[in-house]
Amino acid sequence: MTAFFDDPGRAIVAIGALVGIAAALPGTFLVVQRRSMLTDAIGHAALFGIVLAFLVTRDLHSPWLLAGATAAGVLTVVLTRAVEATRLVRNDAAIALVFPALFAGGILLINLFARDAHLDADVVLLGEIAFAWLTVTTVAGATVPTTFLVLAVVATINALFVAAFWKELVLSSFDPESARALGRAPGTLTMALLACTSLTAVAAFEAVGSVLFVAFVVAPVGTGLLLADRMSRVLALALLVAVGASALGYEAAVALDTAIGPAMALVAGATTLAALLLSPRHGAIASALRLRGARQRDDVRALVVHLDSHRDAPDGLRENTPDDLERHLGWTAQRSRRITSRARRTGLVEPGAEPLVLTDEGTSEAARLAPPRA
Repeated sequence: MTAFFDDPGRAIVAIGALVGIAAALPGTFLVVQRRSMLTDAIGHAALFGIVLAFLVTRDLHSPWLLAGATAAGVLTVVLTRAVEATRLVRNDAAIALVFPALFAGGILLINLFARDAHLDADVVLLGEIAFAWLTVTTVAGATVPTTFLVLAVVATINALFVAAFWKELVLSSFDPESARALGRAPGTLTMALLACTSLTAVAAFEAVGSVLFVAFVVAPVGTGLLLADRMSRVLALALLVAVGASALGYEAAVALDTAIGPAMALVAGATTLAALLLSPRHGAIASALRLRGARQRDDVRALVVHLDSHRDAPDGLRENTPDDLERHLGWTAQRSRRITSRARRTGLVEPGAEPLVLTDEGTSEAARLAPPRA
């Protein structure tokens, strides 16, 4: 393992992948529950908990900083719910009230009591994954980056929690009322998810920063939701995208000589954008094609009903010509030709007939669509 981490590139990609994995595990359920904005609030509020813990311990490497930041994340959720419970503001407004106050409190505490400490808001917000591999720890004779070790522990905790409560988490995410009726305590599960998210945010802030951490929480999960409908597949895709974004983001950053963390987040976002456009079921292109097909089918039905209603009328020969469709149905010449061609291809209108004549199948379709004539 020591040889693996001798290459800074491999170490950076591994750390980024662990951030994505640890973030996507609770993030999958938070996104489904539409609580993803809380991750941003938790990321910013972590500074408040870190500063308080530092003021008590005076040790930047103390594990109590991790505990303090996690507690600050939970406090953010509790305060947000308390503000929302007043019914004076909505959830998004409650978040906007709470996390700026905690973040500002952290900045104020730094300026008042920790000005000489190596404690910077920029580190919490932006991090620097390029240097995360430099601080190492020896475990069982192997030298590994400390950040990698911490993230591995956090990812394991998150994975064990998700595995242990998978059914309850899925039920609580999609039908909290049923979960509550069955005694599954969806509120407690959500708090546990947010605690895992807080823990992950703090473990990741030195590597990628809380701002980029949010991208790893939301973007891979968004991609999974666009490409799959089962939660197990959504989670699997989210983990795959997180690992892929880490590797591709690193390569892109090296090629473009730019910051690594933002490049990873950008690749994750680009993957979501690609899925938004190209997903066969939920993508924008597929949706546009389905809408276009539905409109054309409706136009063909209108044509069939129109031809049938004028079939035996004295003016049927005139009303059932392609040129008259423009006047009678308000279609353009191009639209009339397109719909007539589609009706012929589907066997509803006789090919080459002028005026237009329904086939037996077209007559049956017209009878199904329109009420019988008197």
